[in-house]
Amino acid sequence: MKTISLIVPVYNEEATIEVFLNETFVFYNNSINKSKYLLEIVFINDGSKDSTLSLLIENFSKYNNIHIVDFSRNFGKENALFAGLSYAKGDIVIPIDVDLQDPLIVISEMLTKYEEGFDVVLAKRIDRNSDSFLKRISANLFYDLYNSLVDVKLESNVGDFRLMDKQVVEEILKLKENQLFMKGLFNWVGFKTTIVEYTREERIAGSTKFNFLKLFKLALDGITSFSNFPLKLFLYFGLIIAVFSIVFGLKIIIEKIFFGISEHGYASLITAITFIGSIQLIGIGILGEYIGRIFLEVKQRPKFIVKKYYTK
Repeated sequence: MKTISLIVPVYNEEATIEVFLNETFVFYNNSINKSKYLLEIVFINDGSKDSTLSLLIENFSKYNNIHIVDFSRNFGKENALFAGLSYAKGDIVIPIDVDLQDPLIVISEMLTKYEEGFDVVLAKRIDRNSDSFLKRISANLFYDLYNSLVDVKLESNVGDFRLMDKQVVEEILKLKENQLFMKGLFNWVGFKTTIVEYTREERIAGSTKFNFLKLFKLALDGITSFSNFPLKLFLYFGLIIAVFSIVFGLKIIIEKIFFGISEHGYASLITAITFIGSIQLIGIGILGEYIGRIFLEVKQRPKFIVKKYYTK
Protein backbone atom coordinates (compact mmCIF):
# COMPACT_ATOMS: atom_id res chain seq x y z
CA MET A 1 0.00 0.00 0.00
CA LYS A 2 1.05 3.57 -0.64
CA THR A 3 0.27 6.67 1.38
CA ILE A 4 -1.11 9.87 -0.08
CA SER A 5 -0.04 13.01 1.80
CA LEU A 6 -2.25 16.06 1.37
CA ILE A 7 -0.30 19.24 2.17
CA VAL A 8 -2.69 21.93 3.41
CA PRO A 9 -1.30 25.37 4.41
CA VAL A 10 -3.82 27.37 6.47
CA TYR A 11 -3.91 30.96 7.65
CA ASN A 12 -7.03 32.24 9.43
CA GLU A 13 -9.21 29.54 7.88
CA GLU A 14 -11.57 28.76 10.76
CA ALA A 15 -14.56 28.86 8.38
CA THR A 16 -13.20 26.16 6.08
CA ILE A 17 -11.50 23.53 8.27
CA GLU A 18 -14.55 21.41 9.12
CA VAL A 19 -15.99 21.50 5.62
CA PHE A 20 -12.63 20.59 4.11
CA LEU A 21 -12.18 17.59 6.41
CA ASN A 22 -15.74 16.34 5.89
CA GLU A 23 -15.44 16.61 2.10
CA THR A 24 -11.99 15.00 2.11
CA PHE A 25 -13.02 11.95 4.14
CA VAL A 26 -16.20 11.50 2.07
CA PHE A 27 -14.08 11.64 -1.08
CA TYR A 28 -11.49 9.20 0.30
CA ASN A 29 -14.13 6.70 1.44
CA ASN A 30 -16.10 6.82 -1.81
CA SER A 31 -13.57 7.50 -4.57
CA ILE A 32 -10.18 6.07 -3.52
CA ASN A 33 -9.25 2.40 -3.47
CA LYS A 34 -8.41 2.00 0.22
CA SER A 35 -6.74 -1.35 -0.39
CA LYS A 36 -4.11 0.51 -2.46
CA TYR A 37 -3.85 3.94 -0.81
CA LEU A 38 -3.77 5.24 2.74
CA LEU A 39 -4.36 8.93 3.45
CA GLU A 40 -2.62 11.44 5.70
CA ILE A 41 -3.37 15.15 5.92
CA VAL A 42 -0.56 17.52 6.93
CA PHE A 43 -1.88 20.92 8.00
CA ILE A 44 0.58 23.79 8.29
CA ASN A 45 -0.79 26.48 10.56
CA ASP A 46 0.96 29.58 9.24
CA GLY A 47 0.57 31.79 12.31
CA SER A 48 -3.24 31.98 12.29
CA LYS A 49 -4.75 34.55 14.63
CA ASP A 50 -8.28 33.11 14.74
CA SER A 51 -9.47 29.71 16.04
CA THR A 52 -7.88 27.75 13.17
CA LEU A 53 -5.34 26.01 15.43
CA SER A 54 -7.89 25.03 18.09
CA LEU A 55 -10.14 23.52 15.40
CA LEU A 56 -7.19 21.60 13.98
CA ILE A 57 -6.25 20.27 17.42
CA GLU A 58 -9.86 19.26 18.02
CA ASN A 59 -9.90 17.23 14.82
CA PHE A 60 -6.41 15.88 15.53
CA SER A 61 -7.82 14.22 18.64
CA LYS A 62 -10.58 12.59 16.55
CA TYR A 63 -8.57 11.27 13.60
CA ASN A 64 -5.35 9.27 13.47
CA ASN A 65 -4.23 10.48 10.04
CA ILE A 66 -4.08 14.22 10.73
CA HIS A 67 -0.77 15.97 11.50
CA ILE A 68 -0.32 19.62 12.39
CA VAL A 69 2.79 21.73 11.87
CA ASP A 70 2.27 24.88 13.95
CA PHE A 71 4.51 27.82 13.00
CA SER A 72 5.75 30.32 15.58
CA ARG A 73 4.43 33.15 13.36
CA ASN A 74 3.27 33.80 9.81
CA PHE A 75 6.05 32.83 7.38
CA GLY A 76 3.99 32.89 4.17
CA LYS A 77 2.44 30.23 1.97
CA GLU A 78 5.63 29.39 0.06
CA ASN A 79 7.46 28.53 3.29
CA ALA A 80 4.41 26.65 4.56
CA LEU A 81 4.39 24.52 1.42
CA PHE A 82 8.08 23.71 1.87
CA ALA A 83 7.41 22.75 5.49
CA GLY A 84 4.58 20.50 4.38
CA LEU A 85 6.91 18.69 1.99
CA SER A 86 9.43 18.31 4.81
CA TYR A 87 6.92 16.71 7.18
CA ALA A 88 4.98 14.59 4.68
CA LYS A 89 5.61 10.86 5.04
CA GLY A 90 3.65 9.75 2.00
CA ASP A 91 4.77 8.05 -1.20
CA ILE A 92 2.57 10.53 -3.08
CA VAL A 93 2.38 14.20 -2.11
CA ILE A 94 -0.40 16.57 -3.17
CA PRO A 95 -0.48 20.24 -2.07
CA ILE A 96 -4.05 21.52 -1.96
CA ASP A 97 -5.81 24.65 -0.69
CA VAL A 98 -8.25 24.29 2.19
CA ASP A 99 -10.89 26.36 0.34
CA LEU A 100 -11.54 23.45 -2.08
CA GLN A 101 -11.42 25.64 -5.17
CA ASP A 102 -9.35 22.74 -6.48
CA PRO A 103 -11.91 19.86 -6.50
CA LEU A 104 -10.93 16.69 -4.68
CA ILE A 105 -12.27 14.51 -7.50
CA VAL A 106 -9.30 15.66 -9.63
CA ILE A 107 -7.07 13.60 -7.33
CA SER A 108 -8.65 10.44 -8.77
CA GLU A 109 -7.55 11.51 -12.26
CA MET A 110 -4.09 12.31 -10.92
CA LEU A 111 -3.77 8.85 -9.39
CA THR A 112 -4.75 7.26 -12.70
CA LYS A 113 -1.93 9.15 -14.43
CA TYR A 114 0.45 8.25 -11.59
CA GLU A 115 -0.37 4.56 -12.05
CA GLU A 116 0.45 4.98 -15.75
CA GLY A 117 4.02 5.85 -14.72
CA PHE A 118 4.12 9.64 -14.40
CA ASP A 119 6.13 11.17 -11.54
CA VAL A 120 4.36 14.56 -11.61
CA VAL A 121 0.75 15.26 -12.55
CA LEU A 122 -0.14 18.93 -12.98
CA ALA A 123 -3.72 20.12 -12.47
CA LYS A 124 -4.44 22.78 -15.09
CA ARG A 125 -7.36 25.19 -14.73
CA ILE A 126 -9.32 25.50 -17.97
CA ASP A 127 -11.95 27.83 -16.52
CA ARG A 128 -11.08 30.63 -14.10
CA ASN A 129 -14.48 32.29 -13.97
CA SER A 130 -14.39 32.01 -10.17
CA ASP A 131 -11.48 34.51 -10.22
CA SER A 132 -11.94 38.23 -10.69
CA PHE A 133 -11.34 39.79 -14.11
CA LEU A 134 -8.24 41.58 -12.81
CA LYS A 135 -6.81 38.38 -11.35
CA ARG A 136 -7.35 36.47 -14.61
CA ILE A 137 -5.68 39.20 -16.67
CA SER A 138 -2.74 39.60 -14.27
CA ALA A 139 -2.24 35.81 -14.12
CA ASN A 140 -2.07 35.55 -17.91
CA LEU A 141 0.38 38.47 -18.06
CA PHE A 142 2.56 36.85 -15.41
CA TYR A 143 2.78 33.50 -17.20
CA ASP A 144 3.57 35.23 -20.53
CA LEU A 145 6.24 37.44 -18.96
CA TYR A 146 7.76 34.67 -16.83
CA ASN A 147 8.00 32.19 -19.71
CA SER A 148 9.56 34.82 -21.96
CA LEU A 149 12.36 35.42 -19.41
CA VAL A 150 13.01 31.98 -17.88
CA ASP A 151 14.49 28.89 -19.53
CA VAL A 152 12.45 26.35 -17.55
CA LYS A 153 8.90 27.30 -18.47
CA LEU A 154 5.81 27.23 -16.26
CA GLU A 155 2.65 25.60 -17.58
CA SER A 156 0.05 28.38 -17.66
CA ASN A 157 -2.89 28.23 -15.24
CA VAL A 158 -1.22 25.59 -13.08
CA GLY A 159 -0.95 26.43 -9.39
CA ASP A 160 0.44 24.47 -6.46
CA PHE A 161 -2.22 21.77 -6.84
CA ARG A 162 -0.39 18.78 -8.32
CA LEU A 163 0.66 15.22 -7.58
CA MET A 164 4.33 14.45 -6.94
CA ASP A 165 6.12 11.19 -6.38
CA LYS A 166 8.22 10.92 -3.22
CA GLN A 167 11.48 11.07 -5.19
CA VAL A 168 10.42 14.40 -6.69
CA VAL A 169 9.76 15.77 -3.21
CA GLU A 170 13.12 14.55 -1.95
CA GLU A 171 14.90 16.40 -4.76
CA ILE A 172 12.99 19.61 -4.01
CA LEU A 173 13.95 19.37 -0.35
CA LYS A 174 17.64 19.28 -1.34
CA LEU A 175 17.41 22.82 -2.71
CA LYS A 176 18.92 25.21 -0.18
CA GLU A 177 17.58 28.63 -1.17
CA ASN A 178 15.63 30.59 1.43
CA GLN A 179 13.65 32.91 -0.85
CA LEU A 180 11.14 30.44 -2.22
CA PHE A 181 9.02 30.43 -5.34
CA MET A 182 7.53 26.97 -5.09
CA LYS A 183 5.95 26.78 -8.55
CA GLY A 184 9.38 27.38 -10.02
CA LEU A 185 11.05 24.82 -7.74
CA PHE A 186 8.38 22.22 -8.48
CA ASN A 187 9.02 22.72 -12.18
CA TRP A 188 12.82 23.05 -12.02
CA VAL A 189 13.47 19.51 -10.74
CA GLY A 190 11.85 18.02 -13.85
CA PHE A 191 10.78 14.32 -13.96
CA LYS A 192 8.16 12.68 -16.17
CA THR A 193 5.20 15.04 -16.17
CA THR A 194 1.67 15.10 -17.53
CA ILE A 195 -1.44 17.28 -17.16
CA VAL A 196 -5.05 16.82 -16.13
CA GLU A 197 -7.53 19.63 -16.70
CA TYR A 198 -10.32 20.84 -14.44
CA THR A 199 -12.64 23.74 -13.74
CA ARG A 200 -11.82 25.89 -10.72
CA GLU A 201 -14.65 26.22 -8.21
CA GLU A 202 -15.75 28.99 -5.86
CA ARG A 203 -14.38 29.04 -2.32
CA ILE A 204 -16.43 26.90 0.08
CA ALA A 205 -16.22 29.61 2.76
CA GLY A 206 -14.13 32.52 3.98
CA SER A 207 -12.16 34.89 1.77
CA THR A 208 -8.82 34.78 0.00
CA LYS A 209 -5.79 35.96 1.94
CA PHE A 210 -4.01 37.12 -1.22
CA ASN A 211 -4.42 40.68 -2.44
CA PHE A 212 -2.98 42.30 -5.56
CA LEU A 213 0.17 43.51 -3.78
CA LYS A 214 0.94 40.04 -2.41
CA LEU A 215 0.41 38.49 -5.84
CA PHE A 216 2.64 41.15 -7.41
CA LYS A 217 5.38 40.41 -4.86
CA LEU A 218 5.05 36.68 -5.55
CA ALA A 219 5.37 37.30 -9.29
CA LEU A 220 8.43 39.50 -8.75
CA ASP A 221 9.99 36.84 -6.51
CA GLY A 222 9.33 34.22 -9.17
CA ILE A 223 11.03 36.18 -11.95
CA THR A 224 14.04 37.28 -9.87
CA SER A 225 14.46 33.74 -8.48
CA PHE A 226 14.81 32.11 -11.88
CA SER A 227 16.05 34.75 -14.32
CA ASN A 228 18.73 37.44 -14.44
CA PHE A 229 17.36 38.84 -17.70
CA PRO A 230 16.00 42.02 -16.03
CA LEU A 231 19.61 42.89 -15.16
CA LYS A 232 20.75 42.24 -18.72
CA LEU A 233 17.86 44.32 -20.04
CA PHE A 234 19.42 47.52 -18.75
CA LEU A 235 22.70 46.69 -20.45
CA TYR A 236 20.73 46.54 -23.69
CA PHE A 237 18.96 49.82 -22.84
CA GLY A 238 22.33 51.43 -22.19
CA LEU A 239 23.73 50.24 -25.51
CA ILE A 240 20.71 51.51 -27.42
CA ILE A 241 20.82 54.91 -25.72
CA ALA A 242 24.60 55.10 -26.36
CA VAL A 243 24.04 54.50 -30.10
CA PHE A 244 21.37 57.17 -30.23
CA SER A 245 23.67 59.56 -28.36
CA ILE A 246 26.50 58.99 -30.86
CA VAL A 247 24.15 59.52 -33.81
CA PHE A 248 22.72 62.67 -32.24
CA GLY A 249 26.24 63.95 -31.47
CA LEU A 250 27.32 63.42 -35.09
CA LYS A 251 24.24 65.30 -36.26
CA ILE A 252 25.16 68.30 -34.08
CA ILE A 253 28.79 68.27 -35.34
CA ILE A 254 27.67 68.17 -38.97
CA GLU A 255 25.18 71.01 -38.41
CA LYS A 256 27.85 73.07 -36.66
CA ILE A 257 30.51 72.60 -39.39
CA PHE A 258 28.40 72.81 -42.53
CA PHE A 259 25.18 74.62 -41.70
CA GLY A 260 25.68 76.44 -38.45
CA ILE A 261 23.73 75.19 -35.51
CA SER A 262 20.25 76.53 -34.95
CA GLU A 263 19.07 77.39 -31.48
CA HIS A 264 16.94 74.64 -30.02
CA GLY A 265 14.53 74.84 -27.09
CA TYR A 266 15.21 73.17 -23.79
CA ALA A 267 12.11 70.92 -23.90
CA SER A 268 13.86 68.15 -25.84
CA LEU A 269 16.84 68.34 -23.49
CA ILE A 270 14.65 68.04 -20.37
CA THR A 271 12.74 65.14 -21.96
CA ALA A 272 15.99 63.30 -22.70
CA ILE A 273 17.32 63.90 -19.17
CA THR A 274 14.12 62.72 -17.46
CA PHE A 275 13.85 59.67 -19.72
CA ILE A 276 17.43 58.56 -19.10
CA GLY A 277 17.08 59.37 -15.40
CA SER A 278 13.93 57.26 -15.08
CA ILE A 279 15.63 54.35 -16.87
CA GLN A 280 18.55 54.62 -14.44
CA LEU A 281 16.24 54.63 -11.41
CA ILE A 282 14.33 51.61 -12.68
CA GLY A 283 17.64 49.84 -13.27
CA ILE A 284 18.83 50.67 -9.76
CA GLY A 285 15.51 49.37 -8.40
CA ILE A 286 15.86 46.05 -10.23
CA LEU A 287 19.49 45.80 -9.13
CA GLY A 288 18.27 46.44 -5.58
CA GLU A 289 15.82 43.52 -5.85
CA TYR A 290 18.64 41.14 -6.71
CA ILE A 291 20.95 42.57 -4.04
CA GLY A 292 18.13 42.25 -1.53
CA ARG A 293 17.72 38.58 -2.41
CA ILE A 294 21.47 38.04 -1.98
CA PHE A 295 21.31 39.86 1.39
CA LEU A 296 18.52 37.57 2.62
CA GLU A 297 20.14 34.40 1.27
CA VAL A 298 23.59 34.92 2.79
CA LYS A 299 22.14 35.28 6.29
CA GLN A 300 20.93 31.67 6.03
CA ARG A 301 18.00 32.13 8.39
CA PRO A 302 15.66 29.12 8.59
CA LYS A 303 12.72 29.08 6.19
CA PHE A 304 10.31 28.64 9.09
CA ILE A 305 10.20 27.95 12.83
CA VAL A 306 7.94 25.18 14.12
CA LYS A 307 6.43 25.96 17.51
CA LYS A 308 4.91 22.50 17.87
CA TYR A 309 4.38 19.42 15.73
CA TYR A 310 1.25 17.38 16.43
CA THR A 311 1.47 13.76 15.29
CA LYS A 312 0.55 10.27 16.49
